[in-house]
Amino acid sequence: MKAVYVVKGNGAAELRLDDVPMPHPSDDEFLIKVTAAGVTPTELLWYPTMHTKDGADRVRAIPGHEFSGVVASAGSHAKGFSVGDEVYGMNDWFQQGAMADFCIAAPSGLALKPAKLSRAEAAVVPIGVLTAWQGLFVRGKLEGGERLLVHGGSGSVGAFVVQLAKLHGADVIATCSRRNVEFVRSLKADQVVDYESTRFEEVVSSVDMVFDTVGGDSLVRSFPLLRPGGRVVTIAADVETTQDPRIKAAFFIVEPNHQQLTDLGPLLDAGYLRPFVGASISLPQAPEAYRGRTTSASGHGKAVVLIS
Repeated sequence: MKAVYVVKGNGAAELRLDDVPMPHPSDDEFLIKVTAAGVTPTELLWYPTMHTKDGADRVRAIPGHEFSGVVASAGSHAKGFSVGDEVYGMNDWFQQGAMADFCIAAPSGLALKPAKLSRAEAAVVPIGVLTAWQGLFVRGKLEGGERLLVHGGSGSVGAFVVQLAKLHGADVIATCSRRNVEFVRSLKADQVVDYESTRFEEVVSSVDMVFDTVGGDSLVRSFPLLRPGGRVVTIAADVETTQDPRIKAAFFIVEPNHQQLTDLGPLLDAGYLRPFVGASISLPQAPEAYRGRTTSASGHGKAVVLIS
């Protein structure tokens, strides 16, 4: 099959499109014929991309861990889906990804594709919506009526954070660049702060929760804004180098979750949650997308590789 995989050289990761062996599902896994896969450029910097769970180097690591597709075959004990089912999901960070004709996925990371979403739209949902859900409600315990500050409200995660928090009855304040202010307002954020012209702490105070997708100085400056009992969740911290225990405690990594994807499907089908595709490209163009050279006409949304 065709796949885009990592070639290490000169201290940097480069991507190559070539033929690779077809993967085979284990007894409890499914083989997915990939129709589309979302591009997460920072994935090339993450430890799991280049290693197996036991710490060994992953040879010809295939990126792209969120996808839409069709179940092509099933392991002898795999349950929950049938050959021919249209699905979407994410697979384990330490496994080969979906920038390929086929990928392997466990049932724990799959759900039936929302019928009203295109294959491209479905492919940009799993990582973003699961990160938003798990950060808001599993880690952050957000409740209706609370005040939430979202850093990066126009991003692939932030846009879902804003939408889910509003659906839950929260008062949402979001930061973004000047060009994305109107977009974030369209997501129903109650207050939008253009970080290029305004320091958010000058116009925001007393929040119950911060959901940070930016990191760095924005994260540090957010802690003084918390009310007593306030919580911070971040997906953008370097926990290996920071000495700040608050940041270490706030950091989390999204996990595949079949039930959450299933439960969120009706919200996507009904249009209460909207995914955003920045650009649709072909598999040979994927290396350029991972280098950040694929632009979105709208200025927001994730690049998607259409594979079949």
